[in-house]
Amino acid sequence: MDFTPTPEQEAARDLAARIFGDLSTPERLAGLGGGTDSELWKELGAAGLAGAVEETGLLGLVLMLEEQGRTTAQVPFAASCVYGLLAVAAHGTDEQRERLLPGLRDGSAVAAGAFPARGGIVVDALPGGRARLSGAVPWVPWLRDATHVLVAVRGGPGPGSGPGGGIGKVTHSLWMMRTEGAACEPVELTAPWSAGRLVLDGVEAERIGGPEAHADVLAAARTAFAGLQAGVCAGSLARAVEYTNEREQFGRPLAAKQGVQLRAAEAHMDIEAIRVTAYEAAWRRDAGLDHESHALTAAWWASEAGKRVVHTGQHLHGGMGADLEHPVHRHFLWGRQLDGYLGCGAELLEELGELIASGAGAGDEGEAA
Repeated sequence: MDFTPTPEQEAARDLAARIFGDLSTPERLAGLGGGTDSELWKELGAAGLAGAVEETGLLGLVLMLEEQGRTTAQVPFAASCVYGLLAVAAHGTDEQRERLLPGLRDGSAVAAGAFPARGGIVVDALPGGRARLSGAVPWVPWLRDATHVLVAVRGGPGPGSGPGGGIGKVTHSLWMMRTEGAACEPVELTAPWSAGRLVLDGVEAERIGGPEAHADVLAAARTAFAGLQAGVCAGSLARAVEYTNEREQFGRPLAAKQGVQLRAAEAHMDIEAIRVTAYEAAWRRDAGLDHESHALTAAWWASEAGKRVVHTGQHLHGGMGADLEHPVHRHFLWGRQLDGYLGCGAELLEELGELIASGAGAGDEGEAA
């Protein structure tokens, strides 16, 4: 395997770093509250970064999301690319791709994802791969900005996309719907992700992909949000390093103390573990190899190690870390939100264990070697 970025991936990452760095400053973020930075979102669309994901693949998206995480930029970049662009490109019909992808590429359409799948959504089938959805999803990140929502519906037992895919496993289906027919009740999360409660009352939706689509989109989402977490943690540690080099105690910088150095070193190793497992899972998906267990591994590192890193970043700021208006606190909030999104560490480890025990996670290591 080779994680060296292609020239296209490097160009997309560097452009993303410049745009996020220029526009997503602490002063600007402080004025946004819990809302989305619409100017930044327009700039990303004008630069073609969302559309570039089709060319750069999931690994290219992970590289760009790292740059977003460093600045905690308040835009639905991960959600719209994973639940919209990549999901439709990989599993949509020719007609769906022709109709949906142009808006997702230029940012005029925004996709959110009702993930993970929850019970309580009723699907009333209609002809032509369509259905009416009823029920409620307690919270959907970026719902207040979304024009479309990809709803994951938990089905009954039968052959499906769960570990092993055999009888007795729970099946899932994916349905794309427009938000104009649904009700959105604003919900505040730990991180300012413009979330909302999705209420459906016979809203018409169209099926995206077959029984294998849910597992692929879920794995891509776990990988993408792990990449976002790597950036969030890297930004937190960078702020801690800067602060401890400037802050002096008894005539010496805090960074000169061995205890501070050890905490920072441990955080650095945790960030590298999140990053490399996310890169591997993304690379395998782009190469057409089995990647479900690798996505679970990346998500576990993002949850467990990410939590440690943002706590370290806040701790190394001492009393300043307790200031809710300090920039490092944003990294703490994002890190804790990402810790629980799509499954916390213990849940992911349980699912990974079941996948390995079933033999489905063995993959094609010989082919990859």
